[in-house]
Amino acid sequence: MSSIHSLAFIFFFFLLFIFSSLAVNIKNYGAVPDGETDCTEALQKAWTDACEMENDDATIEIPEGSYLIGPVMFKGPCKSPNLSIHLAGALLAKEDLNLYKPNWIEFQYINGLNLYGPGKIDGRGGTAWAENRCRQTDKSDCKTFPMNMVFSFVNNAGISGITSIDSKYFHVLVFSCKNITMDSVTVTAPGDSPNTDGIHIAGSENVLVQSSTIGTGDDCISVGDNTVNLNVTGVTCGPGHGISIGSLGRYPNEQDVVGLTVKNCTFNGTLNGVRIKTWQNGPKYLEVRDLVFENITMNDVDTPIAIDQKYCPSRTCPSNLKPSRVKISNVQFNNIAGTSAGKTAISIVCSDAFPCDDVQLDNIDLRYNGPGEADATCINVKPTIIGTVNPVDCTN
Repeated sequence: MSSIHSLAFIFFFFLLFIFSSLAVNIKNYGAVPDGETDCTEALQKAWTDACEMENDDATIEIPEGSYLIGPVMFKGPCKSPNLSIHLAGALLAKEDLNLYKPNWIEFQYINGLNLYGPGKIDGRGGTAWAENRCRQTDKSDCKTFPMNMVFSFVNNAGISGITSIDSKYFHVLVFSCKNITMDSVTVTAPGDSPNTDGIHIAGSENVLVQSSTIGTGDDCISVGDNTVNLNVTGVTCGPGHGISIGSLGRYPNEQDVVGLTVKNCTFNGTLNGVRIKTWQNGPKYLEVRDLVFENITMNDVDTPIAIDQKYCPSRTCPSNLKPSRVKISNVQFNNIAGTSAGKTAISIVCSDAFPCDDVQLDNIDLRYNGPGEADATCINVKPTIIGTVNPVDCTN
């Protein structure tokens, strides 16, 4: 072998060594994929080491198998500009609620993150759901439970091919983040599991959720205040409560929601389709504007299109509350068709104090799955009608 070939051979294996060393395998830290051995410390140590790597593409490998873990905190900032976690196996949550303060898997203060599957994150929430009383009392006063995944102060991140199962509370929370893409994500929990929202987004900017399937006991996707430029496309929702903006307008520190697009989505047997909900008696003026809901299919959805500015989940709100102080404007409902399980297919109930402005209904065809025809309710709003709209009541 010539000296040139020898040097090339040595250089090749040097590169192979360098690139393979970028992968941190949790088995090398003592993790055992039997679903019974506690792997919390192994996973936490793997993160610590990977976060300290200065390479461009440090990766944590979670191989096939089941790994039992308690609460973990993946905290930055990290030295690698693009840290990846390859989840091929399944992470199983411990069931003891006393371990969590308050969530299960948390990502904080990271710039450049890639979490990809095809693995699973199983919250094993069945025992916790039995203790959840939030549907029997005011949600602001009820005890919360651990969420499967929380992303807070995370920028430039991608989450793809991951399945979240049976969270004890919300499945995914995205809070105070920028430039987040969630692609081909599956979220699943029984339709009667309490407060198991699929993805909740708040205080965040430039978030994309696409090509995903979400079925839970609450909202498939819920949007909190101070959310700017959220795009949801190609999502299948059901069971659950639909895709909801809000509830908003209850607390004094809330900020506007601006720029949301939901398109090319399908709703199957959900309580609502697309919905905006705001509280009465709010402490401050707030705006929700520049929203587009288009190219949507509704299959046996109780209320496919809803704006509810008299939101009262407990059904026991007093009648003398002050009108909602949330101003809703520039909202388009375009090309929405399918079937309604409830007779009222369109319910747009706006604030007495701040009526909705610039609401557009364009090419709506919703048919009631029962005797007679679907109807619509429009209060404190005069929608602009384009094309054919069925049911027709809001056009009068």
